[in-house]
Amino acid sequence: MFRSFLLLQWKTASRSPIWHKNLALNLVIGFFLLLFALYLLMLGLFIDPILGELYPGRNKLELFNMILMYYFIADLLIRFMMQSLPQLTIESYLHLPIRKSTLIHYMAGRTIFDVFNLIPMFIFLPVTFTMILPLGGGSYALNWIIILILMILANNFLATYLKRLLGTRPLFIVLIGVGFFLLVILDKTDIISLSAFSARLFNVLSAHCIFLLFPFLWMVVTYMLHYRFLSHHLYPDEAQVHKKMVIQMQSDNRYLKSLGLTGSIIAMEIKLYWRNKRTRTMIYLLPVFLLYGFFFYPNEIYLNQDAWLMFVGIFMTGGFMLNYANYAFGYESGYFDSLLTKNIDFEQYIRVKFYIAVIISTACFIFTIPYVFFGLKILLINAAMYLYNIGVLAYILLYFATYNKKRIDLTRGGAFNYQGIGAMNWLAIFPAFLLPILIYIPFTLMGHGYLGIFFTGFTGVIGLLFNRVLLHAIGKNFFKRKYIMAASFREK
Repeated sequence: MFRSFLLLQWKTASRSPIWHKNLALNLVIGFFLLLFALYLLMLGLFIDPILGELYPGRNKLELFNMILMYYFIADLLIRFMMQSLPQLTIESYLHLPIRKSTLIHYMAGRTIFDVFNLIPMFIFLPVTFTMILPLGGGSYALNWIIILILMILANNFLATYLKRLLGTRPLFIVLIGVGFFLLVILDKTDIISLSAFSARLFNVLSAHCIFLLFPFLWMVVTYMLHYRFLSHHLYPDEAQVHKKMVIQMQSDNRYLKSLGLTGSIIAMEIKLYWRNKRTRTMIYLLPVFLLYGFFFYPNEIYLNQDAWLMFVGIFMTGGFMLNYANYAFGYESGYFDSLLTKNIDFEQYIRVKFYIAVIISTACFIFTIPYVFFGLKILLINAAMYLYNIGVLAYILLYFATYNKKRIDLTRGGAFNYQGIGAMNWLAIFPAFLLPILIYIPFTLMGHGYLGIFFTGFTGVIGLLFNRVLLHAIGKNFFKRKYIMAASFREK
């Protein structure tokens, strides 16, 4: 039956009208994956002398075991963001005499052949023969590679399970993400040591073959979680989607209704972001923007680098706003023609988008205020970058957004998804991170770093003073380009 499923899916793909287009793209991607695999193979072959030069006198087997826990955490995160879920048109098989469990096992088992499971072996297999076998012995090396294979498969099943769980229990995924961030923070502050735990864990598990039972049971648990989820959501009427956040319709929200056109646009933006997969993914990534500082502020080396702290401040207070303003019209490409037929004051329409960008950045800045625990300078830099974001960057992004000519598919995920992103969207990123540094550099060269930070924030104040003029210029450009944008958005 599995062979029949594979054959039918192969025919579905090969008979598709876009088969040749996808084939060319997959060949290019395959070439780069092969090149990447060769680099990993070379690293695996020469990692023994590399570790010997970097850490002379240290036990290289222990050193490699110390990084394995970090690897599997990073691997799980990358899989969650990038690994595609196996697809199968269930409706075509439900009326046939095929066991439900067979369908589920096929969908869960197909992920075993994913490229994310194959790529790590290009480094782990050479390491097994070049370093683990000479240092640990044959039995230790065999147990070690089996444990890694079981952990890779467990990560595979766990990542696909969590990715499917994102649509039904997003709050649970957010809590897991927060837990990982707390774990990283505890490790960076030396409260716990993941490296020491990792070295001890993999050394103990590899010492005796009986301990292989633990990673095997972990793999079985993750597989059964995935299997159980699919079994409960195989049929459309069995899907149990629990909405944790209820957004009132504009007609029911008295406050938004009292704001007239402004309230209508805000309600529309809220519903757009929450109801579509791509925009909703950005909401789930919001904690990443806000917790970004914990990767740098605990390290003393970064606290003396003002330019780097400015970059972190821009990212935390303006990262989510950058995504919103950069695609302010692209996210509405699916119904942009409908907007043009409405009796809407488009200058006010753009002004409301600017207000939403300010609200987003303000909320992010408020959440970054507790970082003052790491020093008053952190708060001053974040405040200056917040002013720059709402007084300079927001206008630049909205202006660049009027040149957006790429239709965006909101039904696809947002993480590592470049569909609908054009050259202007990439160019708009440069003012976000390059311009404030260029403003700051002349002052720091003269020995007045704080004055440079102050002046960067002051440029945002100047932008807010000329708010009406700048928004009028953006609106004027929008009027020039709205029909060009509409024509481009129609192309699928």
